[in-house]
Amino acid sequence: MQAASAAPPSLRSGSRKFWIVMVSCFILTDIHAQQQPETLSLEQALDIGVNNFQRIQAKRKYVQASSALTQNARNEYLPNVIASVQQNYGTVNGQFGPLGAVGVLGVSSAGPVYQNQSWNAAFGALYLVNVNWEAYTFGRVKSRIELAKAQVDRDSADLKQEEFIHRIRISGSYLSLLMAQQLVRSAESNLKRAETVQKTVRARALSGLNPGVDSALANAEVSRARLALLDLRNNEQQVRSQLAQLLALNGMEATLDTAFFVRMPTVFTTDADILQNPQVLFYKARVSQAESATKAVRKSIMPGVTLFGIYQARASGFNYNYTPEFSDRYSKSYSDGINPSRYNYVAGVSIFWNLMSPLKVRQQTRSQMFISEGYRNEYDQVTVQLQNELKLADQRIENSLQSAREVPQQYQAASDAYIQKSVLYKNGLTTLVDLQQAIYALNRAEVDRSVVYLNVWQSLLLKAAASGDFNLFSNQAQAK
Repeated sequence: MQAASAAPPSLRSGSRKFWIVMVSCFILTDIHAQQQPETLSLEQALDIGVNNFQRIQAKRKYVQASSALTQNARNEYLPNVIASVQQNYGTVNGQFGPLGAVGVLGVSSAGPVYQNQSWNAAFGALYLVNVNWEAYTFGRVKSRIELAKAQVDRDSADLKQEEFIHRIRISGSYLSLLMAQQLVRSAESNLKRAETVQKTVRARALSGLNPGVDSALANAEVSRARLALLDLRNNEQQVRSQLAQLLALNGMEATLDTAFFVRMPTVFTTDADILQNPQVLFYKARVSQAESATKAVRKSIMPGVTLFGIYQARASGFNYNYTPEFSDRYSKSYSDGINPSRYNYVAGVSIFWNLMSPLKVRQQTRSQMFISEGYRNEYDQVTVQLQNELKLADQRIENSLQSAREVPQQYQAASDAYIQKSVLYKNGLTTLVDLQQAIYALNRAEVDRSVVYLNVWQSLLLKAAASGDFNLFSNQAQAK
């Protein structure tokens, strides 16, 4: 059999070229995708900011710490169980006379009274189990538990408030960066128009159709447009840096979602009660925590009823009949000294009350009452402030909606005026000053058209912040 004939050279060459082209396309597509910065949506920005922001992470730790203190307060109901094992070696000299230990530790040796000092020594031991339980505290421990719970509620409300405010900050900074970028684009368009006019003026000035002063004015206008562009680029970089800080990122090169420029929110009302605003709830939790602290201080003067029990075993190397007459009746053996030979137990109930406690905590109670009143004043202030901000937000929404209806007409009129003035100037029927005024009006109309939708979104964000209903903004901002 003959082997199959090889493919023609032209076919092999065409196939090789095809695969080279395909691989090159894949490589170029991959390089282009790597060069294109990713789009950062508002939803992604909110998730990154809330999860990464260090202040929020710190407040989460504070909540955990408060929860641990609450469990610690509950543990005060548990009894105290103390076990002690003591083994020692020493003398047992005794002497008649009073003794009061004040601020120092003494030696509790007990033995017969010798006429002279005796240096007889032996081992001894003490084994002890002590149980005491404050069975009834007249609400003192309960008030401490309630105070610990109030602390948890306050820290939890502080965390929710911080997350809510941070979402508002990120959303506001996100919209501000979008606006700054759009202003840069408008400034770039304005610079291009100024450069176009500059070229026209130069051509007409060289041909003698326009005076030389027009060329100077055109050059000045180009310089002014460039300076304005530089200022707006500096502002854009500053706003971008602020957003990166809110997201806890070292830098941010991602592009933003430009859908805010082509659509507006449709819902501007909310049923949320302003008293449920996370900021209001935080101040309310502060008041509750201060009131719990006042109650705990008042309860601290209450007495306590304690049940106790003690079981004790003692050992000694000295015999029971060790006396000055029989000074040799003791053992220096370690095992004899630690083997218990006497046992005792005690069980009982006690009640204790510091009669001076009411005088000691009186000023502390007054201090806590003043703190509670101060927190209540701050609570009232933030409530009134948010109510005013809510009214202001409604007014801003109405004004921004009116602007959104008016801006298209303004832009169309400014655009027509610019075209007319440009044509008239090229034909020598108007002055450069008139043309520049038309350029100013068109630039302003472009800026207004670019940011009019963002003004509506920012007004809605202000209402969401005042009402405490962030979903009013986020649900429409994240809608596709």
